[in-house]
Amino acid sequence: MNDAPKVSIFRKEHFNAAHRLHNAGWSDEKNKEIFGLCNNPNYHGHNYELIIQVTGTINPETGYVIDTKVLSDLVQREVCKKFDHRNLNLDVPEFAQLNPTAENIAIVIYGKLRPHIDTTLDLKIKLYETERNFVEFPAN
Repeated sequence: MNDAPKVSIFRKEHFNAAHRLHNAGWSDEKNKEIFGLCNNPNYHGHNYELIIQVTGTINPETGYVIDTKVLSDLVQREVCKKFDHRNLNLDVPEFAQLNPTAENIAIVIYGKLRPHIDTTLDLKIKLYETERNFVEFPAN
């Protein structure tokens, strides 16, 4: 049994992106009713704040849970460079058939990062779409 304490480290990143919330299977009226201004046919944008949380035990050789420079480079490569100043609906393949809600964006980001982070470490994504609206994945 490993009694080593677990520590969480956090990395905060930022990206700007446009999107449109829309369900192609619904009428224009239903889309407007459900998504309101977020259904603007000409899209709208957000200044997203992304917080990546990595939790695990400290490596006795480095003193790190994970090297924050390595984590920062990973997030830049896998998320920011692919999402920043993009139209998520049109420019990001993962959203070609997936509504780019904050919930779905967080899950996609998790999927992009998880394969690159040691499986002994826990990963959590917190994504702020606005100052007051944010999501967290996984939720537990």
